This record gives sequence, C-alpha cells and structure tokens, in this order.
Amino acid sequence: MAKRILIPVDAVTQSQTVLTYALEEYPDAEITILHVIDPREFRTYGGIEGWIDLTQVGEQRRAHAKRLVETIQRRAADQGKTVETGVVIGKAAPTIIEYATDHDSDHIIMGSRRRSGINRLLLGSVAEKVVRESPIPVTIVG
Repeated sequence: MAKRILIPVDAVTQSQTVLTYALEEYPDAEITILHVIDPREFRTYGGIEGWIDLTQVGEQRRAHAKRLVETIQRRAADQGKTVETGVVIGKAAPTIIEYATDHDSDHIIMGSRRRSGINRLLLGSVAEKVVRESPIPVTIVG
C-alpha cells in the first residue's frame, strides 16, 4: 500500500477527480500536490519580447500555480485530509519524476488530458512520459 503519493496537477477540475481517487484508494497515505511550471510555455519568439514583460508573465504563472495548489489543498481539507503542496519549475515529465524520487514518493497518481490523433503525436503526453520513465508505480485517472 502506498505511503507517500505525489499528485501532479495542471487543472482544478481534473485534479479533483484524481484527488478523490487517491483519497478513496489510499486514505492513510501522505499526499503531495505538485504543479510544474514549464518556462518554455511563456517563451516568445520573433522579437515580441519588447512588447511583453517576461518577468511579469513568470510572476503571473507562479501566482496562478500557487492558487491552483491551494485550491486543491482546500478541497482535500474539505474531505478531511491535510496535504502538502509544491510548485517547481522545469520540463513537466522529468521534473515530476525527479520530485517524486527526491521526496521518497512511492506512487504517482495523475490525470490525463486524453489527447488523441495529431495533437498527441505533436505535443506528446506528460502522463505517458511519466508512465514510461518513472521508477515508481504510476496510476492514470481519467
């Protein structure tokens, strides 16, 4: 039975489903909610940097991430569970795996956006990469 579960999140609605699953299946486990900010998502090209304050964009992303994990933390508290939270910067899949191993997690439970077709081929899937590369068990909740 898992003792330390990592739940990577990127959207509140999907995260609620994953959190509910984790709480039902592993009621005694320690849970950490993690959001990874990928700095590549707000990189700009073609000289637009002069029009956009990238420092401000980064600060907005960190503020959004903090609100996201705090919202999920409150939802866990509403269900009687105290959870830890984390916000880190990096490429999503390798950062999730590194965080899980560095924090002695023994299970990762995450959602999937269920991309298909060309979107999946072009963009890849964070969940799929985590499943393939993680040294610890991963459960995908849809």
